[in-house]
Amino acid sequence: MIPSIIFSTIFIVLAIILLIGKGDMLIAGYNTASEEERKKVDIKRLRIVMAILMVITAVFCAIMPHIGNNKNSQLTAAAIFIAITIVGVIFANIWTKKK
Repeated sequence: MIPSIIFSTIFIVLAIILLIGKGDMLIAGYNTASEEERKKVDIKRLRIVMAILMVITAVFCAIMPHIGNNKNSQLTAAAIFIAITIVGVIFANIWTKKK
């Protein structure tokens, strides 16, 4: 239970750091992109998407200990988390591109 609270807190803090505009170096891919590639990305939108994904991750970290040892519940929660992550990554790649 304590590790899930610690991880949830870390993800919430990281989401806040991103939303105030100080965590661009924490975004994988954006940090290593060239200046030319960075100009193609709307960083404000990318921060929002990444912060939302971090909050969702924090929620899942917080609820996982409460799911228990039921394998069906664990598999359902894992499938939902994976689906949300995939949708988030796709959304980040589409919505954050400058036109």
